[in-house]
Amino acid sequence: MSRLFGSVRARATLGATLVVAVALVVAGTAVLMSLRSNLIGEAGTRAEQSARAVAAELAARTPYDRLSGLDGDDRPVQIVDEDGTLVAASEDLQRIDGTATTEVTPRPSASGGDDDDDDDDGGSDDSGDDGDTDDHSDDRSDDDSGASLAPGEIGGTTFGNGSATIDGDTEDYRFAAVDVGTADRGRLTVTAGAPLAAENSAVSTTLTGMLIGLPLLLGVVAGVTWLVTGRALRPVAGIRREMAAITASEDLTRRVPEPATHDEIARLARTTNETLAALEASVERQRRFVADASHELRSPIASLRTQLEVAAAHPELLDLDGAVEDTVRLQHLAADLLLLARLDAGERPAGARVDLAAMAREESAGRTGVTVDAEPAEVTGSRGQLGRVLANLLDNAGRHARERVTVTVRREGAWAVLAVADDGEGVAEADRERIFERFVRLDDARSRDDGGAGLGLAIARDVAARHGGTLTAGAAPAGGALFELRLPLAC
Repeated sequence: MSRLFGSVRARATLGATLVVAVALVVAGTAVLMSLRSNLIGEAGTRAEQSARAVAAELAARTPYDRLSGLDGDDRPVQIVDEDGTLVAASEDLQRIDGTATTEVTPRPSASGGDDDDDDDDGGSDDSGDDGDTDDHSDDRSDDDSGASLAPGEIGGTTFGNGSATIDGDTEDYRFAAVDVGTADRGRLTVTAGAPLAAENSAVSTTLTGMLIGLPLLLGVVAGVTWLVTGRALRPVAGIRREMAAITASEDLTRRVPEPATHDEIARLARTTNETLAALEASVERQRRFVADASHELRSPIASLRTQLEVAAAHPELLDLDGAVEDTVRLQHLAADLLLLARLDAGERPAGARVDLAAMAREESAGRTGVTVDAEPAEVTGSRGQLGRVLANLLDNAGRHARERVTVTVRREGAWAVLAVADDGEGVAEADRERIFERFVRLDDARSRDDGGAGLGLAIARDVAARHGGTLTAGAAPAGGALFELRLPLAC
């Protein structure tokens, strides 16, 4: 189970299904409540119409036995006097609750009957002892129960729910109670009911439909989400399989498939391939670096070993100067390789302030044919690494210059620019980037003793990049090579 829900596809399906389920439950509940409220309101309207129709007849002094609302239809009607005595009710009414009284059999009112008009005026004064029947009159509002109505006046309506049995059939009803003032019988309350069977049936049918349709709809949502998510994630599975194959085979020339879409997965595939390409280039560069370093180290080591072996057999033939020179070359090469390794590892330069003008004068001192034209320009970084950059540039210019090397330092906006120019043959435009690659020599015929190992310019550019600057090659005004180191000025 944990493996299943560890899948993005499963979590997306479950999440979408839960969201839709909550939304459907909330919406369904709101629909049911609104439907029930509307249907009950319609039933209440029908009950009110029936009650007011009977009240209008009573206001017109219609006798109880001639009231049209008591003719035995399926709507229960009760009429009680102001003492709570049931004075008239629908035919076939056998039981009722939820109204002012549960009585179903009318009793003669003390206020007078339908056939005795002479006692109408005095009957209401003798009925005060029957006030205990008001226990069932809680469906009428307080405002109407205490207010007197003029003869013929019909009061407001109060509503309630209950049930009734008519001719053996029991149903739920919405009751409406209306007070009416009469000239001959005092204040009467007419309660009429409208059946809620149709309303309850409609709500029940709707609820049943929702209970059946909700699981089906959720199943459809889950299925569609599962299929759509699976289709959307299919390229991801392909990328994962290809990456696993690349890892197993260690073949960095392979690439993951890129979908033809323009979505996030396609961008992920392109980024993955770019990362693989960069990794391949890095590994290839590392292999080439190791091979070149081994080749460069082999020559001075072999030369030194030969000299030592000859000296061991024939001490008088020892070339001490040559042995020292080969040892120095090994020392310089080892230092260059160590510095490149530190730069490749991401070593950050120190945060000291370095005056490029002062550094240019110090590094140029004692070199033949080197002139310096520098204005003060301070940068932040490592004095040793920046000095190494300038020394490498001066060594490179000294090997190619005919007579003169010029070092200038100037400020350009937020940048300090250190330039080294010579009057030699210069660097062809096609080679101005290649010369910064490691172990590259443009003049293959030149000896290693004169030309070095081909690491000086590579180290210089890497140091410049670590200091937030650039190192470029171009053409000098005198026709030779021009190298410009640009570094941000110290704040």
